[in-house]
Amino acid sequence: MTSGNATAGTAEIAERRLFLFCVLCALCGCVPLVPRPLVVAQPRAPIVVVETAKGTFTFETYPDDAPKSVAHVVELVRNGFYDGQRVHRALSGFLVQWGDPRSRDTALERDWGRGAGASSGTPIGAVELSKKRTHTRGAVALAHTGNPAQADSQIYVTLANRPELNGRYTVIGHLIDGDEVPARLERGDLILRMFVRE
Repeated sequence: MTSGNATAGTAEIAERRLFLFCVLCALCGCVPLVPRPLVVAQPRAPIVVVETAKGTFTFETYPDDAPKSVAHVVELVRNGFYDGQRVHRALSGFLVQWGDPRSRDTALERDWGRGAGASSGTPIGAVELSKKRTHTRGAVALAHTGNPAQADSQIYVTLANRPELNGRYTVIGHLIDGDEVPARLERGDLILRMFVRE
């Protein structure tokens, strides 16, 4: 037998073995191991907990719909920006709002929520309005003075469906627990602390 015939015979034997292997797998119901693509788990959306003098509530965030806005607020939360602030706006059946660092000082109450000093000083700089995320009861959104890109640290929670706010303010999340608490809050009530639930 020449080396060419030997090579052909070896290849034929390999083909037969592969064929038999496949037949055996089919008969046994086995599936040959085939590498699968690696599935990487997507990070969960941050969940923010708000502890107030009148109870605790929690909201989920929408980083897929408002990535820069959510990242900005989550960073402020992690840095303790909201801790010790007070509610500066509470309108029954409408909304409750906080996020002015000057609200820690009751001597400045007349100016809470107004003017250049009523925020962190770093506007988000992006308009992230969504037709998908609307102002239903329990929506969490960002206040601004006329330009959604200038929204910063002031957060509000709607106490009822408020469709007139849709397309004007960025909704960053929605209450998922303690939804009765915001309606109890009044101007001057303390935000004890906010944190991201890990």
